[in-house]
Amino acid sequence: MTQFGVTHDGFIPKGFDAILSDTRRRVQQMWASLGLTADLSSTSPLGKLIEAVALEDAELWKRLEDFYYSGYVSTATGDSLDLLGDDVGLHRRELFATGTVTLTLTGGLPGRTYLLPEGTVLLAPTLGQTFATTVMAELTAGAPVLPVAVQALTRGSAGNVPDGSITAIDPQYRAIYLDGFGPADVTVTNETDLSGGGAREDDDTYRGRQLGIVRTLWTAEAARQAVLDVDGVVDVLLSDPLGGNDMSQSLFNEFAFGERLFSAERRIGEPYTFDVVVAREFRWPWRTTGSTLGVFERVQNVLDRIRPPGVHPNVIEADHIDVGVRAVVVVERGSDEAALARAIRSRLAGALGDLRLGGDVLYSQVVRTVVEVEGVVDVQRLHLRRHPAAFGRITFGEVVFHTTTVDAAVGQNLLMGPTELPVFRDDANLHDIELVMP
Repeated sequence: MTQFGVTHDGFIPKGFDAILSDTRRRVQQMWASLGLTADLSSTSPLGKLIEAVALEDAELWKRLEDFYYSGYVSTATGDSLDLLGDDVGLHRRELFATGTVTLTLTGGLPGRTYLLPEGTVLLAPTLGQTFATTVMAELTAGAPVLPVAVQALTRGSAGNVPDGSITAIDPQYRAIYLDGFGPADVTVTNETDLSGGGAREDDDTYRGRQLGIVRTLWTAEAARQAVLDVDGVVDVLLSDPLGGNDMSQSLFNEFAFGERLFSAERRIGEPYTFDVVVAREFRWPWRTTGSTLGVFERVQNVLDRIRPPGVHPNVIEADHIDVGVRAVVVVERGSDEAALARAIRSRLAGALGDLRLGGDVLYSQVVRTVVEVEGVVDVQRLHLRRHPAAFGRITFGEVVFHTTTVDAAVGQNLLMGPTELPVFRDDANLHDIELVMP
């Protein structure tokens, strides 16, 4: 016999057909005990009444099922998921406001292209808000005006600024990254309002954060989770120099490392550091630039709130490795080659944007991504390419250093070290894509 309600397999609701059948059987038994025969046809008044009651009971079973599953993070939705998050102190985050600004080049030299990289920091001076471009911008004297998508660097409705509020490039960002413009200048303004900052993250994103939260105050996983919750952080790797098996010591295989909290035992009063390798989205600056708080400082602030006394994090930027492709791409006749080249680069940037520290760039994934672009017929002589790592930045773990740009053979993957993050950018000079028509 089918069991309903809370079972070993979860909550099984009782459907309308089962409720109607049980109700009719009980009514027939009751009337039979009185020596009577009940008319339970669908057209009889008693049959209609039984159907109405069964339908109401079926809706009640559905509500009971929703109530049962609202108590579990993996199945709760909406307000129920918010309540579960409140229990562990993890609230649903607001989103970033987005919109478009207009960049205008003045004093540009003929024949020269002025590049504003993705992540150029913009300011709304009167409101104290900062924003970053989400695409690379190319300006010339012949085409000095360009609309560019931007995103607020602070979550929430404060980023929903009205039109005309974003009026400048951050002066310190300009001094560091745009000092080669010479007499040329770039003005910026948003001709429409920015919006979306008041919305909150969807259930799936919020649920994923809840499932990954660590309930302990200070462990390696708790520290990792705290850093991953910082805006702009893509991945994080923690290294405990005193933890693990040290085979150079005479007590190798005799020390109970697994019983220590976060690391090996240290002497009372002795300062202790551990390494935190942080991979970031490059539109967020690593160090504080102007009015924009850097990822480095924000990660340190988060760890300072949870670390025990005497334990100090050594925050290190991961090696962000620019990767590119060299290939001959066969396209359909009559294709717009410039537009198709941009589409290929954009699709590759999206496909490789979810890689993490140590994630290899797979040849098969790149080929599939390129051939899925509308207008592409075939890909030939494809080579994956990478820039060398920043030598000497990270001193632990196995890192493969290269002194020159690496061209992998046809069919070969790009292998990354544990502290390397592959980054595919539209404006990287590694790309050599030749479009040909059959």
